[in-house]
Amino acid sequence: MMSRSSTILDQPAVLRVMFYPRRSWPGLSLVPNAHDGRVEVEPGVSLGYSLYPAGPQSPLILYFHGNGEVARDYDSIAPFYTSLGISLLVADYRGYGWSDGLPTASNLVHDAPLVFQALGQMLGEAGSQVPPRVFVMGRSLGSAAAIEVACRHQEALAGLIIESGFAHTARLLARLGIALEDLDEAQDVFANLAKIGQVRLPTLVIHGQADALIPASEGMALYQGSAAPDDKKRLVLIPGAGHNDLLTWADTYFEAIREFVFPCIF
Repeated sequence: MMSRSSTILDQPAVLRVMFYPRRSWPGLSLVPNAHDGRVEVEPGVSLGYSLYPAGPQSPLILYFHGNGEVARDYDSIAPFYTSLGISLLVADYRGYGWSDGLPTASNLVHDAPLVFQALGQMLGEAGSQVPPRVFVMGRSLGSAAAIEVACRHQEALAGLIIESGFAHTARLLARLGIALEDLDEAQDVFANLAKIGQVRLPTLVIHGQADALIPASEGMALYQGSAAPDDKKRLVLIPGAGHNDLLTWADTYFEAIREFVFPCIF
């Protein structure tokens, strides 16, 4: 198990603006074939997740959501993925949904790779197997979880997708009212820009050009900083889109994902 050290990002003042956990309950999905479960990340601590299968051999996206969302929220979004032939597994953080514990920055980074490593167990409980192609995706705060997984397990992944992600933790916190000018790499457990610089996986970055919370320049920095070859990475900027309304442009959004997951199908 990875060790965790104290970080300035786990201070109460930071956590109050970084995480907005809320509860939900398993077994209440109205989506046919959806499966809710729990996965242990340390003794006595399990995280909730929702699996929306498209088919036995369909590519799978392991998805880490934003800081004000829970896996249950994706009941209305998952059908967009499954209609494309993509299975979706949405993982909650500690304190969210039906997960145990309390969310912290260090817990998020600690837990995300363990969730990925448990894919076989989670899919097995739903009567499925790990498909040949697995992608990891993160939205907003979830970009830190997804990039952590991609950095540690890129040999087992088919690609990385980032939506509305941040490159610079201190800049994000400044926009949230927390000034941490002295935040260095040793204290920044997210370090998205440094970590994506180690990721050579095919990478798709989607960002709203009118995002006022995490400006499009942050998504551009992640795209430019990715170690993926130029012909294996793509930046999609959606004009007029903000931070929480990208799905208003669902055709553009999901066409980008479809082309990324199925690059040879037109």
